[in-house]
Amino acid sequence: MIGKMSKWLTVVAAAAILVMSLNSGVSAHELKVGASAPKSGPLVGGAVVTHWPNIRLWVEQVNARGGLKLSDGSHKLKLIELDDATNPGTAIANHERLVTQDKVDILLAPYGTGFNLATAAIFDKYGFPQITSTAITDKIPDLTSRFPGIFFTLGTTTAFSQGPIDILTKMRDAGEIGNRVAMVNVADAFGIEMAVVARDELKKAGFEVVYDTSYPLGTQDLAPVIKGAQDSKPDAFLAWSYPPDTFGLTEQAQIAQFNVDFFYTAVATAFPGFGGRFGAATEGILGAGGINPGNAAMLDYIKAHKESQNVAPDSWASGMVYATLQILEQAIEAVGKIDNPAIIKYIDTNSFDTVVGTITFKDQNNEKFWTVGQWQDGVFVGVNSEGRPGAQTIIPKATW
Repeated sequence: MIGKMSKWLTVVAAAAILVMSLNSGVSAHELKVGASAPKSGPLVGGAVVTHWPNIRLWVEQVNARGGLKLSDGSHKLKLIELDDATNPGTAIANHERLVTQDKVDILLAPYGTGFNLATAAIFDKYGFPQITSTAITDKIPDLTSRFPGIFFTLGTTTAFSQGPIDILTKMRDAGEIGNRVAMVNVADAFGIEMAVVARDELKKAGFEVVYDTSYPLGTQDLAPVIKGAQDSKPDAFLAWSYPPDTFGLTEQAQIAQFNVDFFYTAVATAFPGFGGRFGAATEGILGAGGINPGNAAMLDYIKAHKESQNVAPDSWASGMVYATLQILEQAIEAVGKIDNPAIIKYIDTNSFDTVVGTITFKDQNNEKFWTVGQWQDGVFVGVNSEGRPGAQTIIPKATW
């Protein structure tokens, strides 16, 4: 009798706790959030600046607010992180594991163009929305026709490459620069596609590409690349680079005293560590991205990022990573439950307030984004965009 009474009391107590939980609007069920990106390998430097801190900040902030507010109550988030080791095969396996073994409720897009393209079929297979934040490609029409749940925020390769070429054209037409361009690229999906498109666009704009080479992802010694560019006597240097090589190319250019009036490196030029490493020598360097320094929401985000992650975000894709998480949060809460088809439809048909401004997808693509930024007085600001306000006036590059 005592045993039966004890069991009965346990059941009653559990029921009471459940009722109290429901009445308070707080569910005992956590939502699992799955993320896979580099924690090792050549792209780890970019992921630890741009990708991981923003995911952790978002999870922290959502949980501080009590969790995602769904129709059955508020659900806190539990983050599961996996290292893809900068390996596409590992990235695919990790995303499969997150769905089939870890049973995640929310699956986040990976870091990098190639990795988003590699894992798109996994997101589609299991019906998860894939809001990319670090992918640039001209394959967007093809990908969106195949995968109804994929969304792009940084634009196409053609639109992105046109930014620096537009600046080059204006400088040349104003008599500030000559016609000779040295172009290099990392031999990765991003770098290869950017170089192919830029090569054609430069020709159309009437520029002479006097040096054109690529180098493998993870190349340690970039001195020969800079020497080849310098020997071609260019007026402008254009590098479709990833984080390690952005730092390496800039360092070698300074060592070689390779001075041109237009010096552009792509991913990681916007990193706070880039400014910290090169100091005053960054003045006038151009790179991928930028921000509107007058955007109050962006300034609030930067402050929160510093306080939470003990480091500043980068001045380009960091904000976009966070913005995609804001979009996902708003869509899930509007739908009121984890219903991926409904969430995808909501993302596709609504506008979202984010730290980078309002984002609306047209054919699953965001058409408003920063293309070129520049270091000015120790801050990486936007100087060219597709539809975003607040572009700053370009300044001359400092001599090394």
